[in-house]
Amino acid sequence: MTANTYDVADRTVLVTGGGSGIGRAIARAFLDNGARVVVAGRRRDALDETLAGHPTEQGLAVETDVSDDDQVRDLVRATLERFGGLDIVVNNAAAYTSGEFDELDLDGWRSIRSVNIDGFVHVARHTLPELERSGGNLVVVGSVSGLRGDWQQSAYNATKAAIMNFVQSLALDYGARGVRLNAVVPAMTETPVTADAAADPETLAKAVDRVALGRIGQPEDIAPAVLWLASPDAAYVTGAFLAVDGGTSASTGQAH
Repeated sequence: MTANTYDVADRTVLVTGGGSGIGRAIARAFLDNGARVVVAGRRRDALDETLAGHPTEQGLAVETDVSDDDQVRDLVRATLERFGGLDIVVNNAAAYTSGEFDELDLDGWRSIRSVNIDGFVHVARHTLPELERSGGNLVVVGSVSGLRGDWQQSAYNATKAAIMNFVQSLALDYGARGVRLNAVVPAMTETPVTADAAADPETLAKAVDRVALGRIGQPEDIAPAVLWLASPDAAYVTGAFLAVDGGTSASTGQAH
C-alpha cells in the first residue's frame, strides 16, 4: 500500500472505466489513500480485479455501460445505497477509434459519441446534484487529442474536445454551488487500448519523438494528478486542464 499523501481518506469516489488502464490505476490510488471507491465498467471480472487486495467494505463494483442513461442512474443509486453519499467523480470511461474520415460511417460515429460525449452527460447529470450536496468535485480524464487536431483521429479528438469544453463551461455554472470540475490531460499512455500501437516499434518511436521526457505515459503517471485535483489541496482550482503528458502539449505537435 502506498503512503497516504493525498487527503481523500473517508471520501466516496466513483470511477468510470475502472476495470483497466488509467481508470484502474486511479481507483487503486484512491483505495491506497483510504477512500471508498466505486468502480464502474462493462466487465465485472475486470472491476473485481481492480478492487482485489483491498477490504471488501472499501470498494464496490458495478457493471455499467455509461452510454445508457438508465444504467448510470442505477450506478449512482447503488453508490448512495452502499456509502450514503458521493464526494468525488472521475469520468474516465472512453472509446477510441482512428482512421480516415471518409471511412467513418454513422454507426461508428454514434458509437464513439455515445460513450465519450453522451456518457459524460449521463454521468454529470446524475452525479452533479450529489456533488452539490457534498461540496465535491468531478475530474475528467481528457486528452491532448482534445486540444488540437491529429492525423486520422478526427472523431476521437472531437469527442474529447467536447467533454473538455463541458468541464470549463460547467465549472463556471457550478462554481457558485460549491462544485469544482477539472480535467487531467494525458498524451499517449500505455493501456490495453494502446497496446498494439505501443508494441509496434515504428508507431512507438513516432509517439515518443513528440514527448519531451522521452517515453510514453503509464497509468500510474496519471493517477496522482487526479488525486491532487480531487483533494482539498486543489480547493481553488476549477475549470483547469492539467497536462500530464511528458511535455507533449508544450510542442507544436511536430516531431523533431
